[in-house]
Amino acid sequence: MQLKYLKTLLTSREFAAKVTCMAWAPNNIKFAVCTVDRVVLLYDEHGESRDKFSTKPVDAKYGKQSYVVNDMAFSPDSTKIAIGQSDNIIFVYRIGEDWGDKKVICNKFVQTSAVTCLLWPAEHAIVYGLVEGKIRLANTQTNKSSTIYATESWVVSLASNVSGKGIISGHADGTVVRYFFDDEGSGESQGKLLTHSCPPYAIAWGANSIMVGGCDKKVVAYSREGHILQTFDYSRDRTEKEFTVAVASPSGESVVFGSFDRLRVFNWAPRRGMWDEAKPKEISNLYTITSLAWKKDGSRLCAGTLCGGVELFDCCLRRTIYKNKYEVTYVGLSQVIVKNLSTGTRVVLKSYYGYEIEEVKIMGKDRYLMAHTSDTLLLGDLLTNKLSEVPWTGSGGNEKFFFENETVCMIFNAGELSLVEYSSNEILGSVRTEFMNPHLISVRLNERKQKGVEDNKKLAYLIDIKTIAIVDLAGGYNLGTISHDSKIDWLELNETGCKLLFRDKKLRLHLYNIQSGVKTTLLSFCSYVQWVPGSDVVVSQNRGNLCIWYSIDSPETVTMFPVKGDIVDLKRADGKTDVIVTEGVNMVTYTLDEGLIEFGTAVDDGDYNRATAFLETLEMSPETEAMWKTLSKLALEACQLHIAERCFAALGDVSTLHFLRQTNEIVDKVSQETGEDGTSFYQVQARVAMLDKNFKLAEMHYTEQNAIEEAIEMYQELHMWDDCIAVAEAKGYPELDTLRENRYRWLMETGQEDRAGEVRESEGDFQGAINLYLKAGLPAKAARLAMSQSEITNSSETVDRIAASLIKGEFYERAGDLYEKIRNNQRALECYCKGGAFRKAVELARITFPAEVVKLEESWGDYLVQQKQMDAAINHFIEAGCSLKAIEAAIAARQWKKAVHILELQEDSSSEKYYVKIAQHYASMQDYEMAEQLFVKGGHIKDAVEMYTAAGHWEEAHKLAVKCMTEEEVMALYISRAQELERDGKFKEAERLFATVKQPDLAITMYKKNRMFDDVIRLVAKHHPDLLTETHVHLAKELEAESRFSEAEYHFMEAEEWKAAVHMYSVNDMWEDAYRVAKSHGGADAQKQVAYLWARSLGGEAAVKLLNKFGLLEYAIKSASNKFSFDFAFDLARLACKEKIPEIHLKHALYLEDEGKFTEAEVEFIKAGKPKEAVLMYVHNQDWANAQRVAEGHDPESLSEVLVGQAKFCFKENDFKKAEAFLLQAQRPELAVKYYKDADMWSDAIRICKEYIPNKLSMLQEEYEREASKKGLRGVEGFLEQAREWEQSGEYSRAVEYYLKVKDDSNTALMEKCWMKVSCTVWHVHSLCAYVQAAELSIKFLTTDVAVEVIQVVGPRLAQLRKFNAAAELYLNMDLIKEAIDVFIEGEEWNKAKRVAKELEPRYEDYVDQKYKEHLKNQGRVESLVGVDVMAALDIYAERGQWEKCLETASKQTFQILHKYIALYATHLIKDKEAPKAVQLYIQHGVPPNPQNFNIYKRLFLDLINLPDTDGPESYRMFADLRNFFFQLCENMSKSTEANTPAHEDFEQMLLISHYYATRSAAKGVEQLISIATKLSVSLLRHTELVPADKAFYEAGLACKAIGWENMAFIFLNHFLDLCDGIDEGTLDTLDHTDFLDTDIPFEVPVPTKLCVTVAQRDQIRDWVLMVSMDHRLEQVLPHDERNTYEASLVAANTGLRSLPCVLTGYPVLRNKIEFSAAGKAANKEDWNKFLMATKTTHSPECQDVLEFIRQWCGGLPASGFSFR
Repeated sequence: MQLKYLKTLLTSREFAAKVTCMAWAPNNIKFAVCTVDRVVLLYDEHGESRDKFSTKPVDAKYGKQSYVVNDMAFSPDSTKIAIGQSDNIIFVYRIGEDWGDKKVICNKFVQTSAVTCLLWPAEHAIVYGLVEGKIRLANTQTNKSSTIYATESWVVSLASNVSGKGIISGHADGTVVRYFFDDEGSGESQGKLLTHSCPPYAIAWGANSIMVGGCDKKVVAYSREGHILQTFDYSRDRTEKEFTVAVASPSGESVVFGSFDRLRVFNWAPRRGMWDEAKPKEISNLYTITSLAWKKDGSRLCAGTLCGGVELFDCCLRRTIYKNKYEVTYVGLSQVIVKNLSTGTRVVLKSYYGYEIEEVKIMGKDRYLMAHTSDTLLLGDLLTNKLSEVPWTGSGGNEKFFFENETVCMIFNAGELSLVEYSSNEILGSVRTEFMNPHLISVRLNERKQKGVEDNKKLAYLIDIKTIAIVDLAGGYNLGTISHDSKIDWLELNETGCKLLFRDKKLRLHLYNIQSGVKTTLLSFCSYVQWVPGSDVVVSQNRGNLCIWYSIDSPETVTMFPVKGDIVDLKRADGKTDVIVTEGVNMVTYTLDEGLIEFGTAVDDGDYNRATAFLETLEMSPETEAMWKTLSKLALEACQLHIAERCFAALGDVSTLHFLRQTNEIVDKVSQETGEDGTSFYQVQARVAMLDKNFKLAEMHYTEQNAIEEAIEMYQELHMWDDCIAVAEAKGYPELDTLRENRYRWLMETGQEDRAGEVRESEGDFQGAINLYLKAGLPAKAARLAMSQSEITNSSETVDRIAASLIKGEFYERAGDLYEKIRNNQRALECYCKGGAFRKAVELARITFPAEVVKLEESWGDYLVQQKQMDAAINHFIEAGCSLKAIEAAIAARQWKKAVHILELQEDSSSEKYYVKIAQHYASMQDYEMAEQLFVKGGHIKDAVEMYTAAGHWEEAHKLAVKCMTEEEVMALYISRAQELERDGKFKEAERLFATVKQPDLAITMYKKNRMFDDVIRLVAKHHPDLLTETHVHLAKELEAESRFSEAEYHFMEAEEWKAAVHMYSVNDMWEDAYRVAKSHGGADAQKQVAYLWARSLGGEAAVKLLNKFGLLEYAIKSASNKFSFDFAFDLARLACKEKIPEIHLKHALYLEDEGKFTEAEVEFIKAGKPKEAVLMYVHNQDWANAQRVAEGHDPESLSEVLVGQAKFCFKENDFKKAEAFLLQAQRPELAVKYYKDADMWSDAIRICKEYIPNKLSMLQEEYEREASKKGLRGVEGFLEQAREWEQSGEYSRAVEYYLKVKDDSNTALMEKCWMKVSCTVWHVHSLCAYVQAAELSIKFLTTDVAVEVIQVVGPRLAQLRKFNAAAELYLNMDLIKEAIDVFIEGEEWNKAKRVAKELEPRYEDYVDQKYKEHLKNQGRVESLVGVDVMAALDIYAERGQWEKCLETASKQTFQILHKYIALYATHLIKDKEAPKAVQLYIQHGVPPNPQNFNIYKRLFLDLINLPDTDGPESYRMFADLRNFFFQLCENMSKSTEANTPAHEDFEQMLLISHYYATRSAAKGVEQLISIATKLSVSLLRHTELVPADKAFYEAGLACKAIGWENMAFIFLNHFLDLCDGIDEGTLDTLDHTDFLDTDIPFEVPVPTKLCVTVAQRDQIRDWVLMVSMDHRLEQVLPHDERNTYEASLVAANTGLRSLPCVLTGYPVLRNKIEFSAAGKAANKEDWNKFLMATKTTHSPECQDVLEFIRQWCGGLPASGFSFR
């Protein structure tokens, strides 16, 4: 955060005039300053002075000067100010909401001592401190004070936490005390928190720690439990003075301390968990800062000074401008102010959890705010100032936001829709949907109030493209699901959420009533639909009609208007609703009937009187009638009977109107008599129920009031006699018999004999009942009753009457039942057959007439066939043995398989005709295989062939035809069929037939005859590929002859005969097409050639224009010349390119020369300006006279060439003298030399050279020598002889050259001769002498430079012969000191080399020493090298892997050298997978904090923790070494410049992890400590950014499983399996982390390179997890502690407070704890005591070692009576 000076509110004075206190109002509008004059000045938010008032003493008699104001604070509602004074009183002034309001004292609190400081954290509660050390609470509501706590020391400062729920007080003795009104679940302690080194005058309570400053010039940051976190010491800064005041920002993330001329700013760094100091604000001559006040929105800071000045500063981290509309100011990590630049309104966006706000975005037409934090999402409405902060993690910023709804924000992320209501800090609801279009989602939140509904929040969305779900967001349950038959493209709820409109892709508009669940189709071809705002009226468009539903409860009632255009909008404002339609270029407005719309609104509001009054103004129409019906229904439901009566009167329902009028008379009468609501009277309630046809309810109302007669009378009036008699029977009505008689009489009078019969039957008069049934024409009822009563069946007369009536009424089955009852089986059987009751007939026949059964079965089948029940008839025909009928029935029933089955069982040939029918069915169903089988079985093979042919299955048809026909018949059949198809134009089918009989040529002929050349080509390519090109050409020529050039071109191209196409076009004078083809297919050359021919065909200027167009003029001229068309070339050149004429003449001359026309050629050469060519032409033809003539006449310079040509001719003729004369005449002596050399006439060549070109003589001599040496080897002797000759002649350089040519040779004879000459010495000595002699000559006779060159050649050769001393002597003679030394070094003459260097060139002494060291190195003489170059020796030891010698030698050198080689050795051990040995090496020699070694240290850590199977007690020593290694390293780093760096923090983390591993191994060796080992395994999960995640979860899961913590074991091992899958896939992006939300287990961890377990182990874990999940006995929830947080998490989920980890288990240390002297070290007391006791009882050396390490690490152990000794 940065402070920027804005303005001075109050100018400083020139003397001490202390600003005693200042305060900002919580509403950010007012700022108060109290000066030394005890006057309170009030400023507005811009720093403009607006008001002031004077304070008062406790008693006026003491006067104005008797007190000072020590502190003041605004009330939470910003309307009051509390003033704390030194005269033992607090006054509370009401200053009002507006400037200039009268200032009135509304409370005063007299104290026993002076008030030093005060706060007003909550409504009615003022907290203040006194000189006597008490902290008290003043209640402005009761006007009473109480003591919160008391201390013995003066209260010097007071501060509250960010929420205002806790306070801290600083006292003069350095004590700081904390008190909570509400600890908000943090679990932090109260009471004395810490003791500061001096009185804490400057104290501030930030979001994460408490900061204190005082007169010792130090600022100390304390943890929540009072431990020192950081110290900022300025005591050595002479310019710094004591800290007098401090203030924390509203978010608690920044703290400002005031001192002399300076403001120091401290910012909390959440990622590092510490305070960072920003650049201080230094203002000279400001003097001591006496008061600080921070504006509640965090944007301004005011500083008051000793001299009475008040300075205003702007506070922000950064500031941005959005679209020149909004200013976004980041005043803290978790607080942002968004200001509208045009209106000046501001919105403060703040994270209530203190999370850092990332970039703020303004979205949704610049109305809505959106910002992310690490764990939450902030949203806000700038217009209404409604803000929300909801939990939101792990989205990756991939959400999509929709702000179409003004009350709720819709967020899509990963297929999930979340709804956030502005001003709510909880997600309103979340559903899964893939459809993100806002037109497919509808949300309604309390948009129109309904009676009895408080919280109305509904959501409609798509589950899939055809399914709508409706959810009650307030209740959290599903209201309904709508499955539709078509895709849905639009939906919207009405404002009350009771009805849903939706439209599908077929443009059908549907209405769904959510309460009743009824779906209604409103409209087809709907192109526009919308609810009218503020009502339930629907407007839509159907093609050319505007459709309006004023009463949507009557969807069939619609008002329609014709429109010419499309509806584009719907507007409702100022009591008017308009539909806007585009008709062409005009916008036309259609105004809806606002009255009808208002009716719906009145109904929704329950104002039925208003609705009635409105309807009375309308004429009756279908819409009005629908509204009267709706109102009548609602009025009855609301029991507003007078309104209902008016509705039915309007509807003309006279009967209902009359009934309601009587009812209303009762209501009015009861109301007059009792003065109560008459609608609750029982008669009224009953009549309303009757009106609703709920007669049982009406009966209940009557019977409850014992009005039995009224109930009976109601039923009698309604002729509901059964209910009437039931009431009479139930209530014991005395006139029951009369009622029954009346009922019987009424039934008979109304002709209801059947009902009368039922009454008689119920009374037991069966004969009478039967008579009534027969009279009513119900013989079946009579028969049922007769059969149930045996006495009636015994009466034959009655039975005959009943049977006759049954037969007359054709109730044959009932008649048969009656005859069977009286055992008249024959008549019964006849009746059954007549009535088609064959089942009963067969059952009766099986018993009484067995011979008739088969016949009956056949009759039954025939009957079923008549009834079209073919399926049922089949089995009966089978039973009757009528197979053919069964087959026919099966075919008729389309039971084809059954028909086939029956057919296959038949032996009679007459059934074969059915095969064809069945086969034809299978053929129609395209089951050709089955059809074929049936055709074949039926002997109709040709039909099968025809079937296949018709279906286009030519191969199958052919196979079948071959079986039953000869090849000729098949071919004739197919060819004739194909020809028929050809005539019908079905060429493809015909082709297939030709192909089937292998006659492709007929198909080709067919296509050719029908000019279908593409198919011709296709078939030729398939059957005659060798003729394809020929066919293409043939077709092309045919097409060319028909002048179908473009088609011919295609075939030429396919035949790759583009030249033919070009020729075709050129012959037909179609040069453009010829040019196009050549350009496309022939390449650049062909294109040019065609253009040339085109131009030639044109000739003259047209040709020139064409060639210029193509840029080919020069090419055409060149082509014409090359093709000997010189006339055309001359024409082109003369017209457009005259500079080309000479070139054409030249080509013409060459052409004439080739033709032998030399005279004409000569003319052309001269015209071309090339007379020399004419000369050469004549020379070539040896016409020397003409050549000389032309040369003399036209090109004198070429005369010499004529002479040379004659000379060549003479040399060939061996006329050397004449040739020599010609060449000398031509002044070409070098040619004479050349020709003589070529003729091997070297003497003549040398003669001419000496005479005419002496400068080339030596070269000629050398050439001659080379030739001579090629022809005969001269050897060593020759070289020596030549050298001596050169020496005698004084040619010393040549002599030296030849001496140097002496080399080894295989000619022994010549060598022997040489040895005799050189005193019989051996060859290499002879060679040596030659070299020496050459060197002597060089030294004596040659120049110094040449001599040096010679010596530099001779010296290396002597060295090769190992004559090092001789070579060195030569070098020294020429003062080549370096070369001499090198020769001595090469000969290992080290002393001579040193002596030469020392005596002649001392600067080479180091060079010799260096070479000597290299020599020793190369020889491997390391011991000797140690004395010369110890570093080189160490390097050799390292290269050889002799590490012990290397380290032993290095240990005798400096510390840096030793650790250089230790690092190399450690690297070597790491590569060899011996990391434990490397750790021991560092423990032995120390761990230096060298940054260059940090990678080694990290690699050692990773290698050891990645080792498999290291979770047992046997691994203790390895992890203890690793722990001690990092302990040494961290201790060394804390004393070095690397202290407190990120690397230092990383190694501290690795030390902690190593300690956990070591302690776990120690605990696993002791049975009592298994739970501690398990806790350590669980704690290691929070370090999976370093520890391999799969290994950590695997070990933690197994450990929890082993001790019975199965919930945790299941979660950890399940996550382990997810990790395994992620490792297999190579990414953890899809890993589910939901189980570990609100824990400190990291989400983003490195992907391990390989699994830590075998496949078998992994499968074993998978089986266990699967088994547990199937049992459903475990909850997949991590255990929680008193913080309502996962018990192993250090960070509290609700507050974000971080607890210290236990040094033994890693679990958070909460209440019962043991503290160590080292900062940040603590242990849970229970675990500590358990560890101590186990160590004491088992004497485990590993546990003792752990305690010893904790003693060193934590600065000692807590006092205890236990000793290890």
